[in-house]
Order: sequence, then structure tokens, then C-alpha cells
Amino acid sequence: MTSADMGKAKSGSLYAPRKAIYPKEVDGKFRRIKWGLLAFTLAVYYLLPFVRWDRGPNAPSQAVLVDFPHRRFYFFFIEIWPQEVYYLTGLLILAALILFLMNALAGRIWCGYLCPQTVWTDLYLFAERWIEGDARERARKDAGPRSAKIWREKIAKHVLWLLIAWWTGGAWVLYFADAPTLVYELATFQPGISEAYIWIGILTFTTYMLAGHMREQVCLYMCPWPRIQAALTDEYALNVAYRYDRGEPRMSLKQASALRAAGAPVGDCVDCGQCVAVCPTGVDIRKGASLGCVQCGLCIDACDSVMAKIGRSQSLIAYDTQMNCERRRKGEAPLYKPLRARTLIYAALIVAIGALMSVKLATRDDSRLSVLHDRNPLAVTLKDGAVRNAYTIRFANMSAEPRRFLLETSGVEGAEVEIVGIEPDAEGRMIVGVGADQTRETRVLVTWRGARKTKGQTPILFTSKDVESDAAVSMRDVFVTP
Repeated sequence: MTSADMGKAKSGSLYAPRKAIYPKEVDGKFRRIKWGLLAFTLAVYYLLPFVRWDRGPNAPSQAVLVDFPHRRFYFFFIEIWPQEVYYLTGLLILAALILFLMNALAGRIWCGYLCPQTVWTDLYLFAERWIEGDARERARKDAGPRSAKIWREKIAKHVLWLLIAWWTGGAWVLYFADAPTLVYELATFQPGISEAYIWIGILTFTTYMLAGHMREQVCLYMCPWPRIQAALTDEYALNVAYRYDRGEPRMSLKQASALRAAGAPVGDCVDCGQCVAVCPTGVDIRKGASLGCVQCGLCIDACDSVMAKIGRSQSLIAYDTQMNCERRRKGEAPLYKPLRARTLIYAALIVAIGALMSVKLATRDDSRLSVLHDRNPLAVTLKDGAVRNAYTIRFANMSAEPRRFLLETSGVEGAEVEIVGIEPDAEGRMIVGVGADQTRETRVLVTWRGARKTKGQTPILFTSKDVESDAAVSMRDVFVTP
């Protein structure tokens, strides 16, 4: 915060104007890692809707699809129904635990390498540098008068930004319909897809604003994770850190050379400011931990390149802890503990929940049965003294082929089962046909001729058995005798 900003804060103003940041291009290990992850994540996002997956006849062939009309979510060989929303809950829990584990190991590495805001901001900065030049040239053009060339560059940059944002919004809607079909309908302005245009417009605007104009403001003021992770971290979590035990006292290279020749204590930092120049949020890492630091490691690359030029050892800025800086300053060996209670608990929970979900997916049935007992009245006594209970039973066929289900009961000896509107077959069996990927609701009457001998509630088990495969699912309820 500048002195002007501090003055505004003292006067009661809660607003500090945004200071333009011009991150300088840098090359190095962490920059190359970021380029690799950017290419991979964007390729997955933009191309995944076009990947095909054969699920057989009468089923969509898109590998990843959120099918709202048929209330399905498809992910390659996995198919999730609305009744299985607990899988979504499990995935959210897994995502949170993975984020916690990443934070416990190396701080905000999610923010620095994989966060969508970081990925798209990097892409926008690449486009900006390609058209307008690197940081110093962009700052000079913004500060000086606007020439025709500068206006052409500005217009070209914003057009390219809008094209990236438009394709980002367009790719998102492709996850909710068959991608090749929707692309054709969008290109030929087919009727009935106005919602797709609306969502593309919304996502185009938000991408353009967040990645093109707001950038570090999103990380500083809009995202809650920097504040949450501060409560989750500990002294052993690695963060991008300036090793002040080695860098201080810092001074220019010329001054350092003179003092070193005189035997005076000199730090390795030459105060070149390159770590600040490359930072996408304008943070000076030498001032310590900061809310704005996204742990991207670009300052490490910048510092390493300077150290290589002046012949000093690298890693003056590195993934480290403040505790280790203090230990080295006292002459003690640095201490690293990636395996500790916090990380082991997170890892164990991730494995346990992942295994539980995998087993559940592998052993689940592709049919469902739900039973709802009539509440008013619970039971009816017939003229001959028999007792009848009524149930609403829903059969669900989750496969892509029509199926027939045999309904059986157990637990109430001698019970007679009748499905309203369905006649028993030649063998007296009650069989319900359910279409492919459909559910069917039936009204079932259960009559017990021995009701005079027993009163109260008797457990009854309803079983739906596939006639062809004998695969069965069951659900328990009660038979009430007045």
C-alpha cells in the first residue's frame, strides 16, 4: 500500500484505486511447468466435449455429458442418476481434501498452477505480450500518447481476448448437449437454442472481465481461498519464500562487491527488483508472506536467472518455510516434514473416500426399487376378514434396453400380491415392463388372509428381479394389521 493509499485509509475511505501491473515475461523451470499445465488443462477443457464413448444403442456417445433433459451425468463409463447425488457430494469432499493436502504440502500451489483464474489470466497475458510487447513496452504505451499503431494493437488485443472468452463460453455449453450437433446448430442459428446463446454471452463476458481486466483483483478481493488457507496451514507447509538469512543485508551488486572485498557481511540479494517485475499480482516476496502471493514460482525463475548471471548460487527465493530461514540463521539444519499427522490424515481420508466410492460404483445395480406405503388408511379390512395394505412402488430401469421385472414379496406368509392394471402371466407371476432408461410407478395391493390371528406390524420385503438376468434389488417396508 502506498503512502497515498494509507492516507485514504486513515481518512476512513475503504477504496484504494487499482494500480496497473505489467508482469514481465520470464523463462525458467516453474514458468515451463506453468506452460505445460496451461496447455494440458486448456486442451482438456476445450476438446473433451468432442471425445466420443460408445455406450451402446439408445445412449449418448459423448464421453462427458450433463444431460439435463434425461437427468443423467455421463463420465466415460460412469453414469450418474439424480438419485445418486451422493456421488457428487463425495467428489466435492474429495476435491476439498485434495485442496487441503496441497495446501499442507506446498501452500497455494493450486492458485499458482491450476486455478482457472490463473490459467486464463496467463493465456490473456500471453496474447497481450504477443500483440503489445513485454512489460516495459506496454507500460510505455499506456503512459504515452495514443498513436494509430497503438490503437490498432489495443483493438487487436481486445478482439483476441473476446475470441478466447467466446470460445471459453462456447466450450462450456458443449458439456450440456451433444457437442458436434450443438456446434452445427449454433453456427446455423437453429431455433430453440436461445439459452445456449445466453449462457455463451454470460460466460464470454465474465471470462473477458475476470482474466482481461480484473486479474489480481479476483485473487485479492473476490476469492475466499487465500483467507481460508491461512487457517489451514502450519509451520511445515512449503511456500515461495525469500531466504532472508542468505539474502540480507541486500544492496546493489557494485556496493556488495566493495563490501565483500573489505570483509563486511553482505547478502546475496542485489536488489534488482526482478522478483517483483515478474509477479502477476505485483507482490514483493522479500517483504514476507502476503495475501497477494499465489505461489506461482515465477519470482524463483527470475531470481535464479539473476543469480546465474552474477555467479552466485541459485534458490535465493525457493519453496521453503520461515522456520527454516530462522534455523539456518542460527546455524541449525533446515527441517522438512512432508509426512506429518496433518498430511497423513488428509491422504488417508482421500484414499478411504475414493475407495468407498469406487467400490460403490463397481457393485451398484442398474435398477432401482422404491416403496411407499399408503398412510391413510394404513390398512383396510375386507368383508371376508382379510387385511389389505396398499403401496406405491416405482421400478427404475437404468440400462439402455427395455427390461421386465418380476415382483415378489417375503415376510408375510400367504400374502397375495396384485398390481393394479397388470394381469399375472400364465404362471401367476406379476411382471412389470419398464422401458429403456425409464421409471414406472405402479400401485400394488397386498392381501393377507391370515390377518385375524396377528395384529400390529409385520416386516415385508419387496424384491424386483430381472426376468432375463435374475439380477434383483429389494426394499423393506411393513404390513399393518389393525
